[in-house]
Parts: sequence; structure tokens; C-alpha cells
Amino acid sequence: MTGRPSLATRPAGRYALLVELPDAEGAAAFHAEVLRRRAAGTLPPVREIVPGARTVLLDGVPDPQALARTLTGWDVPPGAADDGDVVEIAVRYDGPDLADVAALWGVAPEEVAARHSSPTYRVAFCGFAPGFGYLTGLPPRLHVPRRSTPRTRVPAGAVALAGPYSAVYPRSTPGGWQLIGTMPDPRPLWDPTRERAALLAPGTRVRFVTADGIPAEAEA
Repeated sequence: MTGRPSLATRPAGRYALLVELPDAEGAAAFHAEVLRRRAAGTLPPVREIVPGARTVLLDGVPDPQALARTLTGWDVPPGAADDGDVVEIAVRYDGPDLADVAALWGVAPEEVAARHSSPTYRVAFCGFAPGFGYLTGLPPRLHVPRRSTPRTRVPAGAVALAGPYSAVYPRSTPGGWQLIGTMPDPRPLWDPTRERAALLAPGTRVRFVTADGIPAEAEA
């Protein structure tokens, strides 16, 4: 149902406006509406749109106060689950925290793959490292805490869980998420030479599939 969003706005610099929403779902719906209006040519001048967990930053705005007044009159439909590009990611469920996650879920380790690969996820926002997408869609009963002791090195391609999010590490970095698998696909998650540098950009839908049958040359 379409409705007026509950939002707050505040300047984020001379030519930027930060829009604060009450929750992640509201932020995702508002971000989708901003993109829809930009594509339709009805969005006031905005150079850059940056979604967050509960915020959307609008940068390069000639008159932030005027834009803030405009936003309060918007009707924003809820985010459509079947909108957005789809990226399929093969996963080998062999992560070092697989048994711990299985115990938290109350299932056998071999059941983790089926449960993790069942939902269709959506990239809510990016952060932490270039190309690191925070994926929503994991059922609340499958949310898990971060590790009590972060690792000093998480390998690139690690598939991980923390709180309500799933993610794939785009490069080797320290990290405290629960590692349940690895991505054998050699596609880089971040490539600044591509037209869209982040493979998992905000709004992208993601489906995880087990990596059985991945050709050997793709596992290098």
C-alpha cells in the first residue's frame, strides 16, 4: 500500500541532505522510490544517492531545504521483492564457522546450505570495504551474532553471516562475521574498471546456490 513515509531530514553539508527512515524496510522502499523518480526524470537535481541501514544520503543538491519540503509530500510504495537485477552466486559451504552456525540454528551442518540458499536476498547498502554488500532477506529465526573474537584475516570470497545480514567478502580483510562458505566463482565483487564497479550494488537481488558441478577452471 502506498503511503507517506515517516522520515526526518537534516542537512549533511551545504549541498547534501540526509534522509532518516524508521527502519531498514523503510529505507529500502525510499531508496527504490528515489531511483524510480530519477529514471522517470521527475527527481529534483541530485548528483549522488547513497543508501544506508536506515538512511539515504542525497548529495549534490542545489537547495537541500527545498528538497526536504518536497520529500514530505511523496507517496512511497513498499519495496517490491521482485524488482532489481539478479546476481546468482555459487557457494561451497565449507566455512570454518559452519558447525557453530548449525548449532545456533539447531540443525545439522549439512542443512545450513539449504537454509541459507532458500531466500532471495537484496543488497540494502554497501559499506565496510569497496564492494561489500549488506544483504537482507535472512529470516529472523536464522539471525546470528558476530564472532566474539574477530579474525585478523578473512579471505576474499568468504560467505558470511552477522545479525540480519549475509555478505560476501570482496577482498582479504579482518572481520568478525560467521564464515559459512566460500565463493569459487572468480568474478570480482569490486572492479573500478566496470561501468558498475560493485557487482552487488544496492537494490540488486542475490540468490545463493550450492557450488556442486562448478567447473575446475572456475575454482582457481
